[in-house]
Amino acid sequence: MKNYSLAFSPCPNDTFIFDAMIHGRLSDFDNSWDVHLMDVEALNRNAANQMFDVTKLSFAAYAFVSQHYRILAAGSALGHGCGPLIISKSPMSLEDLKDAVIAIPGKHTTAHLLMSMFVKECKSKVEMLFSDIEDAVLTGKVDAGLIIHENRFTYASKGLHKVADMGALWEEKTGNPIPLGCIAVKRSLPQEEMEMIENQIRKSIQFAFSHPEVAKPYIKLHAQEMSEEVQQQHINLYVNDFSIDLGTKGRNAISELFSEGQKAGILPELVHPVFV
Repeated sequence: MKNYSLAFSPCPNDTFIFDAMIHGRLSDFDNSWDVHLMDVEALNRNAANQMFDVTKLSFAAYAFVSQHYRILAAGSALGHGCGPLIISKSPMSLEDLKDAVIAIPGKHTTAHLLMSMFVKECKSKVEMLFSDIEDAVLTGKVDAGLIIHENRFTYASKGLHKVADMGALWEEKTGNPIPLGCIAVKRSLPQEEMEMIENQIRKSIQFAFSHPEVAKPYIKLHAQEMSEEVQQQHINLYVNDFSIDLGTKGRNAISELFSEGQKAGILPELVHPVFV
């Protein structure tokens, strides 16, 4: 039995996607998984060191490790109306951000890439764990925060204000869905193993959709203090048809993200085939 190392985030969309395959619920596969859960920016850093055979990472970070990894067609977080938001304690405009200190969830996140495209200047940026950004804005440690994941469902209830929706700006500019995070596999693996892993992830997602109650304990285990309602909102927003298969539309959106990032001088040129 072959064992692969696998890394993803503790967020509900990832634990929903991977629950079936890592817990032996799929009878068609006989490999095993050495599983590691960590924050998105930690995933991005570890991919730079080729730590894992299969890993979740930001599309923006992928551009810097493309010589080592290829993107699988299954497992991605990509869609409409799911982009990162910039929030503040008091109402602000995009123009106001040029004088603001902004908290970001990591310089290699797709959120930061999108912000860099649409917010040309700010006073300074402070990197912090994504889950700490809301409180940093609330307590005045920073003027504004770039939020991702479940924070888009919770910021308003804390009295915080939306300054701008980076995903909406991307969709308005390109007409494409927003590519956020992908599942990448080491180029050193044989092609047939890459395809097997891709198929396994796809079947794991399909199993989760068909048996939604089965994954709930695993999702809850890693969801910290997130309510079940927010967990489900998170899954509904980030796990969709693009997660099952990127398709032509998904691949085109990703290619355009890389192209726009290169034009802006933020991302390096990709010289290797991107997709499995």
